[in-house]
Amino acid sequence: MPSKRYKKALALVPEKASTLKAAAELIGQFPKTKFDETLDLAFRLGVDPRQSDQMVRGTVPLPHGSGKLVKVLVFAKPGPAAEAAKAAGAEFVGFEDMIKQCNDGWTGFDVAVATPEAMVEVRKLGKVLGPRGLMPNPKTGTVTEDTAKAVKEVKAGRVEFKVDKTGNVHVVVGKASFKPDQIEENARAVIDAIVKARPSSVKGTFIRSVTLSATMSPGIDLDLRALNTAGA
Repeated sequence: MPSKRYKKALALVPEKASTLKAAAELIGQFPKTKFDETLDLAFRLGVDPRQSDQMVRGTVPLPHGSGKLVKVLVFAKPGPAAEAAKAAGAEFVGFEDMIKQCNDGWTGFDVAVATPEAMVEVRKLGKVLGPRGLMPNPKTGTVTEDTAKAVKEVKAGRVEFKVDKTGNVHVVVGKASFKPDQIEENARAVIDAIVKARPSSVKGTFIRSVTLSATMSPGIDLDLRALNTAGA
C-alpha cells in the first residue's frame, strides 16, 4: 500500500505531461522524506538492444554534479598512473590486490577506472564486474592512461548511461534538495546526450517517453514536444 506521503505527492502530479521546468519545480513541492532522495531520469527508447548496432551508451557531465559521493577504484600497477590516481582522490588504487578483492566478491566502489596495461588482467573480472555495470570501458573514458583526469571527471559529476535489455535507460540527475534550475540543467544535459547517442540504424521515434522521479516519490512524465525530442 502506498504511504500517506506518497499519496500526497501523487496528488500533485498532473495528468498531462509536464515541461522539464515544471517537473523540476514540482519535485521540490513533494512532501519530504527522512533522507535526500536521488533523482532519476528514465527513458523508454525505440531501439532493439539485441542488435549490436542499436546499443545506446555513453557518459555525460552533470553541470551541478550528481550530489553523490562517488567512490572510485583505479586498477593500475605501481607507478605514475597509480600515484596520479591517488593524488586525484581515488579511494582505492592497486592492481593484483584489488583484482583479488574483486574476485572474492568485493564491490565497495561506484566506478572503476583502469589503465590499458591493467585491463589485460582486469578483463578477466568480466563475470564479476560486468553484471554490476562496474567494468571499465574505453567508450566511457574509464580505460585510460590519464587516471587523474578520469577520477576528477567522475567525482565532479560525470555519469554513465546504458540501455538495458528492455530498451530503457535510467540516469541519475541529482538530489531532491537541488534547486529547480539545477535539476533542470542537469536533466537537460542528460537528455541532449541521449539524443546525440541515437544509433544511425534506428528508424522512427527514438525517445518514446521520459519520466523524472525521486527514490520514494511518483514519476512525472515529461512532454516530448517541449523537450524537442519528438522523433529524435
